[in-house]
Amino acid sequence: MKNILFSLSLLSTSAFLQSCTTFDPYTGEQKTTKTAVGAGIGASVGAVVAYLDNKGDDSRKRNQRILAAAAGGAAIGGGIGYYMDKQEAKLRQQLRGTGVSVERVGDNINLIMPGNITFATNSADINSSFYPVLDSVALVLTEFDKTVVVVAGHTDSDGSDALNETLSRNRASSVSNYLISQKILPARFEIIGFGERQPIASNTTAEGKQLNRRVEITLLPVTQ
Repeated sequence: MKNILFSLSLLSTSAFLQSCTTFDPYTGEQKTTKTAVGAGIGASVGAVVAYLDNKGDDSRKRNQRILAAAAGGAAIGGGIGYYMDKQEAKLRQQLRGTGVSVERVGDNINLIMPGNITFATNSADINSSFYPVLDSVALVLTEFDKTVVVVAGHTDSDGSDALNETLSRNRASSVSNYLISQKILPARFEIIGFGERQPIASNTTAEGKQLNRRVEITLLPVTQ
């Protein structure tokens, strides 16, 4: 399963690179980062899509499940791009100055939450100072409720595969559970622990390891 996911994400990386934009987490300005140039930012979204496809739960069934749980909610019609544009703009407004990066890949939005501001070392307990940031995310998720919310945890290469897998999933679960506690519909969530398998920087440097320790929230539109 791990090899299948990694291979699929590698195959999709070049396609995602063509439609990926990143915004400075402190100024909100569009920029090209060293991570984007060196590692192909957006590949993580490709891995998320590959993971969901390999679950055997296709997007149509997933969307139907979410809409049913929403008690008659409607899917996005023909204006998917416009809907995600508005959501992206609101997220950039809410998250400016927080250290969370907003990444757009096609019709998907990715929020990158660095581990150093989200969790203590080797812990899955959310830093109390990060709750207001997640509250801001929850406000946008409440307003734009026609999205699947995929929460994925990632680690650096230190430690065993098993330890990193568990830690990454526990961190993703902590973020997901907090957002659900803010009255976000549980059926919208998917939780993934990628461990060290999806680095966005080199694990040979302290700076690279810090970038790799992160939680990402990927928002996928719920369509017909």
